[in-house]
This record gives sequence, C-alpha cells and structure tokens, in this order.
Amino acid sequence: MNEKPDFSKSANHAQTAPAFLSVWDMHAYYGESYIVQGISFNVHEGEILALLGRNGAGKTSTLRAIARLSDPQVTSGEIWLDHQPLHNMSSYEASGAGLALVPEDRRIIPGLTVEENLKLAQIAPPVGWSIDRLYQLFPRLGERRNQEGVTLSGGEQQMLAIARALARDIKVLLLDEPYEGLAPVIVDEIEKTLRIIKEQGITTVIVEQNAVRALQLADRAVILDTGGIVFDGSAQEVLENDTLRSEYLAI
Repeated sequence: MNEKPDFSKSANHAQTAPAFLSVWDMHAYYGESYIVQGISFNVHEGEILALLGRNGAGKTSTLRAIARLSDPQVTSGEIWLDHQPLHNMSSYEASGAGLALVPEDRRIIPGLTVEENLKLAQIAPPVGWSIDRLYQLFPRLGERRNQEGVTLSGGEQQMLAIARALARDIKVLLLDEPYEGLAPVIVDEIEKTLRIIKEQGITTVIVEQNAVRALQLADRAVILDTGGIVFDGSAQEVLENDTLRSEYLAI
C-alpha cells in the first residue's frame, strides 16, 4: 500500500509529494453498488500508467472519479494533482487544474469540423499546444481540418479526441479504451503519438482491454480486481509474470 502523500505543509513553504497525481483511499459507488473500494496509487510526472483489470474491476469508474464526474459518486478519499486537492473540485475546476479525460465514446461534437472541435476546446490565448502544433502531432487531422469530426474514421476520431484534450494545455491525460475497435496499424500510430506526448512531460493514465499493448507502452501498471488493487509495480513485471496475467488479465 502506498503511503499517504504529505500535503500538510503551509502554502507559504515548499511542498513535496511522492507523486504528481495521487489517489488515496478512494471509495466510490454507482447507486448501491460499491465500485471503487478504498484504492490508493501514485503516478509520477511524465509517467505512463496502465490501469488494468477484467471487465467490471472498476477501471473506468476510477478514471471518472479522478476526473470528478458526477458518476460514480465518490464518498471518501483524496485525489491530488500537483499539490492541488482535486477531491474538493468540480469536474470543471479539475479540468482547469490541468486534467483531461478522453472517454471511450470520444464525444466528438456533431456539426463541427475537426478544426472547430479543436478551437472550441482551446484556451485563449493558446499556451503551448497551438492548432498548428496539434496538426504536426496528428498530420491526418491537418489533412481533414475542414471535415466534420463525426465523419472521420474511428482511429481519426480517437486522434481528434486526444488532440482536443491537448488543446487545453493539460498536465494529466486520462484515456479510456483508446484502442477499442481500431486496426493494429492505427494503434501503432496512436502509441507513437502517446510516446511523443510523454516526451513533452505530460502524465498519462490509460485504461485498455488490450492489456499487452498497454503494458508495452506503459512505465508502470496498477491492476484492479473487484474494486481493489491487487498489483502496483512495473509494467515489465506484469509482462513477465504468467500467473499474474492469467489470473487477473486473462492473457
């Protein structure tokens, strides 16, 4: 179990923390269903963390709870991002603090072009991630800038959803099933982009059923089972542990 981050120092003094994003003893429910059962984990700045587990283990619920969405309902626990207490924030405030969730359904806005989707998300004035820089990162989007976003292929929509998150100049990117339904060649392209994003210092948490691909990308892994953590360590350790992969990931 991770130690609780020490955020007790006065704001007038330099603070230290063991991680950039910290979740401590978080409990969350969907109605009467106890989904997230007192989990704690840390993510270091610039790290890619794979949050894994079988269906129903609580992975997506954990992402949504970190993003401060209304469902699931977080009943107790703490979430810290770069010394800021997200657990006291609304989803809008958490977004302003530098957190972005790319949901499984991508939420591309109908009726808007690729560029309009990006401009709608972009803070003004742009800080770091200009539209041109996003097109350099995702050349396909630049080629389709005037095309309606919802008419893109699945892989291109995923690229647009990630680019739209970056347009807000984020610190942490939360990805829910980014590879679902995509051809391997498109997954390769998205992974290449995520490595570039990592080089820019952005911290990423990825939930993905394609556990092997996620583990090959990630620095570390947290495995959930029935709402609790059963493993927290290096991604390579999971790849090399047949028993762990078979029992909790079915691979």
